[in-house]
Amino acid sequence: MTATETSTGPESQTLEGAKDWLRRHLQMRRYPMNFEDEQAAAQTIEDLAGIDPDSWSQAWLATASRFAARAEAAEAGGDLKGARDAWWQAYQFAFLGRYPVPDHPAKQVAYEKTREYFQKAGALAEPPVERVEVPFSARTGEGDKVAFYVVRPAGVENPPVLVYWAGIDGWKEESLIGSERYWRRGIATIHTDMPGVGEAPVLAGTDAERMWDPVFDWIADSDLDEQRVAVMGGSFGGYWATKLAHTHRDRLKAAVNWGGGIHLTFQPSWQEQSRNASSYLMDLMGARARIFGGSTFEDYVAHCPQLSLLDQGVLDMPCCPLLMVNGKDDLQNASADITLALEYGDPKTARLYPGGHMGGDMKTIRDVIAVWLREHLLGSSAGRD
Repeated sequence: MTATETSTGPESQTLEGAKDWLRRHLQMRRYPMNFEDEQAAAQTIEDLAGIDPDSWSQAWLATASRFAARAEAAEAGGDLKGARDAWWQAYQFAFLGRYPVPDHPAKQVAYEKTREYFQKAGALAEPPVERVEVPFSARTGEGDKVAFYVVRPAGVENPPVLVYWAGIDGWKEESLIGSERYWRRGIATIHTDMPGVGEAPVLAGTDAERMWDPVFDWIADSDLDEQRVAVMGGSFGGYWATKLAHTHRDRLKAAVNWGGGIHLTFQPSWQEQSRNASSYLMDLMGARARIFGGSTFEDYVAHCPQLSLLDQGVLDMPCCPLLMVNGKDDLQNASADITLALEYGDPKTARLYPGGHMGGDMKTIRDVIAVWLREHLLGSSAGRD
């Protein structure tokens, strides 16, 4: 996701093109190279023998395994901070091994390691990361549970909560990035997958937002404040935040769509235009198609028009306070969707930033979103950090 995008072709789908893409993202500390050990990441990039699933996963998992060994040794010696930091690194490198999606057995192995290392790191974190599984009323062919992570701010009783998820390739584990700004202000966070990815029990579809029903029910029965709940979706996941802002408005204080589509994004003409967005590594359309259970551009284009919130009539419904944010030059999801959404239903808040997908200056955007959410969850006196 570079600040300026082009659609000149799939250069990043060659080995040297992928290495250049990874080097740039590591230098800028942009997703998916946010927090990996810089020296280890740079060496792994140079050691990449190919971007086929076996070569790719093997390289990143080898680095992950070295950090896992360090973590085990630190834990055995009583160095819990050292163990925690090493487990986080093991997780980050395993995540890269399954990136962008586990569409091959080798990447599936990496995904299993991703979850294992993440939970080991989370158990030692401050505040700790708790895994929760709740029953889901499944239909034929669906999963029967929703899994998510919960982080509670230390020393806060009955805290408000932000339910957060990412997109087609960054899942509930990755959505933890940047969430400390909420914990510092006394806000708990819950991290889920969006429909069609990770451990989500349902594929994407016209009513897949029902997978969040048991999450909201769990909040109501927990020590979190069910009267102060917000949701945020990043990248493609922003779509689901916009939908929930309308369909679940009675359960929400606020919602944020950061970089997701609404209507124009799901039209075949836009998909043809965006299929080779240079901001994406490897096959954007293959990754997108998986949310519907497919694997090709044709699979995705056949299904994505059904997601249009305009055609579903959702945009005409009342909604909770909704913030929509994106980069004005986004080639993955149409930034013009924000303008379109402003023409329907209740008034909304919108902000377009310079840059491509999700905007260029991630730290500034995260801070602006956090201030907006804190004001809705904690009141106007919450102020800025």
